[in-house]
Amino acid sequence: MKRSTKIITILTIFFLVITLVIAARTVVGNHFKKKFSKRPPPGIIVTEVVNEEFSEKLETFGTAISSKSKTFKIRKDDVSGELKLKEKVKKGDLILKLISGDITAPFSGVIGYTGLTEDIFISDNIFIITLDDNSTIYSDIKVPESYAPFIKKGLSVEARVSSYRNKIFKGEIDFISSRINADTRSLLSRVKINNEDLELLSGSLLEITIKFNSRDSLSVPDTSIMMEGEKSYIYTVSDKNITNKTEIKIGIRADGFIEVISGLNEGETIVAEGLKKVRPKGEIKPIKK
Repeated sequence: MKRSTKIITILTIFFLVITLVIAARTVVGNHFKKKFSKRPPPGIIVTEVVNEEFSEKLETFGTAISSKSKTFKIRKDDVSGELKLKEKVKKGDLILKLISGDITAPFSGVIGYTGLTEDIFISDNIFIITLDDNSTIYSDIKVPESYAPFIKKGLSVEARVSSYRNKIFKGEIDFISSRINADTRSLLSRVKINNEDLELLSGSLLEITIKFNSRDSLSVPDTSIMMEGEKSYIYTVSDKNITNKTEIKIGIRADGFIEVISGLNEGETIVAEGLKKVRPKGEIKPIKK
């Protein structure tokens, strides 16, 4: 074989080997790139569309009033024996023995007193005993004229007081005036609140919430809603875990949930949280809330 022919053969084999190596590396690289570049679907918290009770609310303030109150003015020199007062009494119990005649409780309640300091005793010679029945608390409130058509006797009421921030006291509308006050443009109403544990005290400032126009509606978490201009959207999730961007019509908001008027059905699965990780027609890994 001629020397030139041998060199050409060697070069041809060399370049052929190089070409095969490059081709093989490209094929293997594409295979692993395709295999490992595919990201798993993101884990997203989902929940079901359910029916909840929604209602309009009117928030106002009122002063707690005892259902029954009685005041006794006592002269110091009329007290017979040692002055001892019970904290609570029942109807007919002895409140205080007096020379002029004993004082008995006309109804069950809590005893209070004022003017028992030595200075007041000396200067006025009079102190005052109060008896309050706080088992039921009333409060008179002024309802704005625009809400008057919705206020009915028996409507549910919730009350809060600063001394029990995390407790809700249940009550109802007990009385409604027959006319609008022309000066204040308001409707006088009385609220009745159950206080059997005697936690509410007469004179306390009450934060009162009146619920009206109650109805059952579809409910979704407020974290699932996307607002675009004046339109509202939500991601529904199919049986194959594929998301679909859906326009809905919403109503009022209550305690972290939003009323859905149209666009969804009860029992549908929706994205509850993590909207930034979701894409229309994208696959997710549902995590039940």
